[in-house]
Amino acid sequence: MSQPTAGFRCAAESLLRDEPPAGTATHVRTWLLLEHVGPWGDKALRDARLPDGLGAELQRRAAEHRAKILLIRRFSSTPDGDGLRVFAAYADPEHPRLEAGRLADPREVLDVDLGSLRRGGTSGLAAYDGSVFCVCTNGRHDACCAERGRPVAKALDAAHPEETWEVSHIGGDRFAANMVVLPHGLYYGRLDPVSAITVAGSHLAGELDLDHLRGRSSYPMPVQAAEVHLRRDLGVTRRDDVVFTGRVTDGDLTTATFAVAGATYDVRVRTVRATTARLTCKAGRDNPVPAHELVSLSRRS
Repeated sequence: MSQPTAGFRCAAESLLRDEPPAGTATHVRTWLLLEHVGPWGDKALRDARLPDGLGAELQRRAAEHRAKILLIRRFSSTPDGDGLRVFAAYADPEHPRLEAGRLADPREVLDVDLGSLRRGGTSGLAAYDGSVFCVCTNGRHDACCAERGRPVAKALDAAHPEETWEVSHIGGDRFAANMVVLPHGLYYGRLDPVSAITVAGSHLAGELDLDHLRGRSSYPMPVQAAEVHLRRDLGVTRRDDVVFTGRVTDGDLTTATFAVAGATYDVRVRTVRATTARLTCKAGRDNPVPAHELVSLSRRS
């Protein structure tokens, strides 16, 4: 395997090849966020200075519950009041849920019941009526995440200090600056300070920003892309106006069905990997670049 080239930046290269961001969000519905002011290291749960054994157990639970478990901190890198903030979210596409609390000791995070949360119950934390803006800034994992993510986190922290958190890693480094909005599981990429403020404001008003939307984490990637194609075609940006009702997969073809304003639409996309590229700053070789091409879009009669 070749070594990474000094100075190579995956986000800049992705932008130069005009790689479409739609359909690139990690497919995950269960989320757990634990405050830890750092340092995080490359693999946060492994490398951060957590109590002995806690990181390994959190990694095990992430696999068990198909969850994404992240470390979070305020932009100031100072503790957010007394105790450690913790959030648990379930990114259901129609009824997303977010719960929150404070812990006296990080080991108490093991009392958060992710299994119950996935089954429709509570994690044991209190219901939280709000949104969380998760900006990936982990430069130890990928240089682009810090170089592009930190200015976005700073801008959002000034505009929306209660909602904004830096997070350890959410995936898709080449689309930095990246942000996930919970509990909806909305991935946004290629943000800068100005566009991040626009995206945040749109979200709080119930709207999606299609220019930066990578997809909903609650859907498989081809369905994410299909939703963006449909929304662009119809000019629909209200967050809850498009409802996913099912999909059929046949090899590299996915037909996703959505309900919009009483009508039903079928969107067929083809997943292709026609090009290769280095997908992260640390990558030592090229890998296939997935994309989801629109094949057809039709309204049922």
